[in-house]
Amino acid sequence: MILIEDVLISDDVVNRKFVCNLEKCKGACCWEGDFGAPLDDDEKTILSDIYETVKPYMNDEGIASIEKKGLYEFFEEPQEYGTTLNDDGSCAYLFKDPTNNISYCSIEKAHKEGKIDYYKPISCHLYPIRVAKMGDTMEALNYDEWDICSAACTLGEKLQVPVFEFAKTALIRKYGADFYEQLEGAAEVHLKSE
Repeated sequence: MILIEDVLISDDVVNRKFVCNLEKCKGACCWEGDFGAPLDDDEKTILSDIYETVKPYMNDEGIASIEKKGLYEFFEEPQEYGTTLNDDGSCAYLFKDPTNNISYCSIEKAHKEGKIDYYKPISCHLYPIRVAKMGDTMEALNYDEWDICSAACTLGEKLQVPVFEFAKTALIRKYGADFYEQLEGAAEVHLKSE
């Protein structure tokens, strides 16, 4: 384990390899699972602010789900708010590209086209890293191993990209450049000690 400020980082975040491979998985993390993408409190407000701009990028099913359930919903088992799910369990904010059958995030697409400043939920951006709260001030960063990401693990091994390097932009977005620089240094020491 690595401790930086109030964040505990599991060894797997440093040791395991990962590079998302959309050609293989087709964006399955957007439609698999039991809960919506976890949301920080401020992200619930952001979704409210950007919804009308994001809506034209969404499919009809997602729009209907949000009109029925709201922009986000509370999930009992993890005891947290997450993105709204369609009846089939897929994220209401996904859309499928008919040219390649890959699912993408409508929020991210609106961002990439310069319509909004917000990229997408930080939990999605950080994936396969999951953040767990530990009391009032501490957080733990864990690697979330999921069989639908086996192609990402294979590609990560081939390219020799550790999970934390794959998630660099997201980690800097959430914790800042100084945190990431400390993590890089700590990872180097950790790997040499093994």
